[in-house]
Amino acid sequence: MVEFFATNVAKLVGQILGHSLAGGDWCIVTSPKRRHKVRNFASLISARLALLLGIPFYEDIAECHSKHRIGAVFTFGKEAPTESNIIVFDDFVTTGATMISMRELLNPLGKNLVFFTGINNKL
Repeated sequence: MVEFFATNVAKLVGQILGHSLAGGDWCIVTSPKRRHKVRNFASLISARLALLLGIPFYEDIAECHSKHRIGAVFTFGKEAPTESNIIVFDDFVTTGATMISMRELLNPLGKNLVFFTGINNKL
């Protein structure tokens, strides 16, 4: 499923970002690993996406020290990306709280942020 998902998302990202993506200075990051620390689906997809798009992938830049999903505060686990444009990828979205926490972590960097997500259709 990783290859199928990454290939299709790469097409979508390419269509949306077009020439700006080709201009360089982009990278991709994911939300913190919480439950699946090994073989994390979002990380596997993001790594493949980065290869397909020809951009760097930064794994584990964000950490979550809370068990709570809503209102979780993220901190930097590793050094923040230096690129001006950051694609934030999360594989499943239920409430959007993780994306809000990622925005709150990354906004002070003054970078351009673009969010791509999967959708949880099991509600």
